[in-house]
Amino acid sequence: MMTMQETEQVSEKALANRRRLRDDFDFYARKCLKIRNKDSKIVPFKLNPAQEILHEVVERQLRTTGRVRAIILKGRQQGLSTYVGGRLYSSVSQYKAKKAAVVTHKADSTSTLFDMTQRFHKNCPEYVRPRTTRSSKTELLFGELDSAYRLATAGGDGIMRGETITHLHASELAFWRASAARTNWNGLKQAVPDADGTEVYIESTANGVGNLFYELWQGAEAGVNGYEAVFIPWFLSPEYSAPALPDFRPTYDEMALIKKYGLTPDQLTWRRQKVGENGLDLFKQEYPCEAEEAFLTSGRPAFIPEKIRERLDQLSPEPPTLMALEGESFQPHPRGELKVFYPPEEHNVYYIAADVGSGIRGARHANGEYTGDPSVVQVLDQKKRQVAIWRGYVLPDMLAHVLNAIGAMYNWGQIACENNNHGILPNHILFHDLNYPDVFQTVKVDETTEREMKTLGFTTSSKTRPMIINALRGAMRAEEIEINDSITLREMSVFVENEAGKFEAEAGNHDDTVLALAIALHIHEGDWDTKSPIPDDMYTEAI
Repeated sequence: MMTMQETEQVSEKALANRRRLRDDFDFYARKCLKIRNKDSKIVPFKLNPAQEILHEVVERQLRTTGRVRAIILKGRQQGLSTYVGGRLYSSVSQYKAKKAAVVTHKADSTSTLFDMTQRFHKNCPEYVRPRTTRSSKTELLFGELDSAYRLATAGGDGIMRGETITHLHASELAFWRASAARTNWNGLKQAVPDADGTEVYIESTANGVGNLFYELWQGAEAGVNGYEAVFIPWFLSPEYSAPALPDFRPTYDEMALIKKYGLTPDQLTWRRQKVGENGLDLFKQEYPCEAEEAFLTSGRPAFIPEKIRERLDQLSPEPPTLMALEGESFQPHPRGELKVFYPPEEHNVYYIAADVGSGIRGARHANGEYTGDPSVVQVLDQKKRQVAIWRGYVLPDMLAHVLNAIGAMYNWGQIACENNNHGILPNHILFHDLNYPDVFQTVKVDETTEREMKTLGFTTSSKTRPMIINALRGAMRAEEIEINDSITLREMSVFVENEAGKFEAEAGNHDDTVLALAIALHIHEGDWDTKSPIPDDMYTEAI
């Protein structure tokens, strides 16, 4: 028979163990949760390497911010949905007044996730398993705790409208029906209070670009939407390997993977098998080595994706100098729209090009970008280095003053301003009102009168667009141009040749930086006419 002191010690130990089960999810998972593994066996939930990485991110966020906001780009079957599901079940079953919501892209996925949750509950030890007061195909209600776990399928408007949710799991967001995805997501995120103890998980495999998940991922990487981007490459999952043959020899591309990621022959053998089943593009989408290669475009990439990723990896960690227009010149400013990668050099020659937008800024996207039509100014030097870029929303007449100030800063370099639509006005102001010394002009000869007609600016048309884009493609491929702006590179990554053969950005993305850079490269190669005086009556508007 135990003494009172021994009884108290046992009670204290039991209480400490109970607190650890409540507060230490890794410990709780191993002791209380059961999962069905890939061999169809019911086993204790022990975190795998991918889940451990996510767990570290989640615990760090809780320690530093008191809440979790994570967006997870995953490969197939890495167990990250299982991890999130386990955390949500742990929260609603071990704490009072917690409401967890899981929203998936289709009904059978909803059913699969709820089966997993039912398995957690059924196999949970009785001393930590709360009693359900209601259980259905999509809901577990723990009445004594006033906590609940609900699942729904993304589709119509108003999912869980009017509810307060403490834990949210948006599963496979990239595959939510496009027509309702934004409405569903906006309603769900409004249901989660900005309070300590709340957790929001967005997870998905990639599904191209131009969707909400891609926007949110971009925003997280840019640090503008409050979410932390979590990416876990496929090769960290130990089961993704297959025995290599004794005479295994890596290909040239595989040698690069070995050098960059340290892949083993067994991992490369497994990779070969998967590529053989589904093709290389689908493999990269579903089993990416890096986040960028997961986001395949639906058209044909205009620029070699590997070249873009390689250049992104090479970008300097030092941020560019930011400058804002103050009066008639640019001055350093922490929120300036002009990024300067190389300051002006006295004897350098500069080429300046502008893609002209309407200047009207719309609503802000999840990636921090705005709807609307920005203007972009790209600056190249004689070495074909991108020395500066300006990107912002100003009316076309004000863009002329921006261009004038950039030109004055960069040795009065030649300016080629697009003259389509809104571009007519800044060209006119630059030449006639500001007397800029070197404005690009197109010269045409009238076949009847043999009279030269000079038009200010560069006309982007069905003929000139493929010409300048192909020149930029060639320069990028041959590494003849140095691009230093990450936004430019990311716009290049979603710039495609569609089925009709037209070069354009994937739906939902901008291409202004690409077109401005292509024009700058075009005039750099000498296809321009030095400015000479043009009478007012000879100014023609581009069609």
